[in-house]
Amino acid sequence: MDARGIIKLLRDGGQPSAGELRWFAAGLADGTVTDAQAGAFAMAVLLQGLGEEGRVALTTGMRDSGKVLHWDLNGPVVDKHSTGGIGDCVSLLLAPALAACGAYVPMISGRGLGHTGGTLDKLESIPGFRVGLTEAQLRAQMGQVRCAIVAASAEIAPADKRLYAIRDVTSTVESIDLITASILSKKLSAGLEALVLDVKCGSGAFMATMEKAEALARALVSAAQGAGCMTSALITDMSQPLATAAGNALEVIEVMETLTGTSINAALWDLTAALGGEALALGGLAADAEDGAGRIVDALESGQAAEYFGRMVAAQGGPVDFVDRWPDRLPSAPVVIEVESDSDGFVVGIDGRALGEAVVHLGGGRLREGDRVNPSVGLSDLAGLGESVMQGVPLCMVHAADQAAAERAVAAVKAAYRIGTSEPEEPPLVMKRVQ
Repeated sequence: MDARGIIKLLRDGGQPSAGELRWFAAGLADGTVTDAQAGAFAMAVLLQGLGEEGRVALTTGMRDSGKVLHWDLNGPVVDKHSTGGIGDCVSLLLAPALAACGAYVPMISGRGLGHTGGTLDKLESIPGFRVGLTEAQLRAQMGQVRCAIVAASAEIAPADKRLYAIRDVTSTVESIDLITASILSKKLSAGLEALVLDVKCGSGAFMATMEKAEALARALVSAAQGAGCMTSALITDMSQPLATAAGNALEVIEVMETLTGTSINAALWDLTAALGGEALALGGLAADAEDGAGRIVDALESGQAAEYFGRMVAAQGGPVDFVDRWPDRLPSAPVVIEVESDSDGFVVGIDGRALGEAVVHLGGGRLREGDRVNPSVGLSDLAGLGESVMQGVPLCMVHAADQAAAERAVAAVKAAYRIGTSEPEEPPLVMKRVQ
């Protein structure tokens, strides 16, 4: 086999065999495939597509290009993946809730990407929290706590690391085939038996339309199942932030308020239950998704999910008393100002991408690789779709490092909100299920 022949076949509309695609993935990892060939391959896939069998072959090849974990545990190994949105901190609720229900959750997560926040960045706002665990540390934590949220090690899916960097500079990021292989090669390397996918749709999502979101959901589900992992997907609304906060420590605050019952965010609660119900049913711990959702709610209401969250934080280097003293443990920004509405009416539209970019420019995300994230900055008390507002009343609060940054964020937030005279119809939180 050789890279040129595979690229030519793809370029001309042919379909490489499963063996050829697995060979190409191995070549990405060991350097047999050059950067030029990887770029040409990515462009050929973007333009011609791989088809369902090709997606499975590339996904498993990229998964197998590095370390694949295998487990011997007394319960199913399950996980969840979100395609990214604004105020999406469900993972912090869901991992401990699943653990409380008897599942094992070795959750490999990412950092902020573009306008969307990253689970690892949120957790690192907790003092001392470590996301880089060795395999031995991860295995020990699975045995003791049943859940961990960690960064991918250098040994996980090295073919994806190589191809992802090349896609970024060759305008091939949008390929559904390559997105599918990238997401699943990392997730499936954790040795999962079941996976639930949260595919976002709306102004704050990468897939802004239902057509695109459903195409990605179907590609992900079919490829994961083809690779031997029980999988389903929920297409969920991202026409507005999921939480009422956007920013690392601010989202952890909302998670802790919901986990401890201090102030429950209904959207976070409901989506955690829906996704958890799917995962428990796929993993054989519930009769169906509805039964599973009830079990997740029980874990949240009883405080068991909060207990497992605290155990996870302590195991990964955070404060042992975090659940009891979280208000004292999280950083706060020195400048907090209101964003006042300029008119009376209803919130009829929210540009979620613009809100995410505002958080990034406050320092809550990265404009360039290597930028340091400020965990304390962001937006809180965000008005939601359909909310009645009055002139001079806050649309949200800006948390900033200095006054100048705060004022720039105020202008960005005002531009992201549309106020109208008629109350809009709010879309459902869960828009569609794909299996």
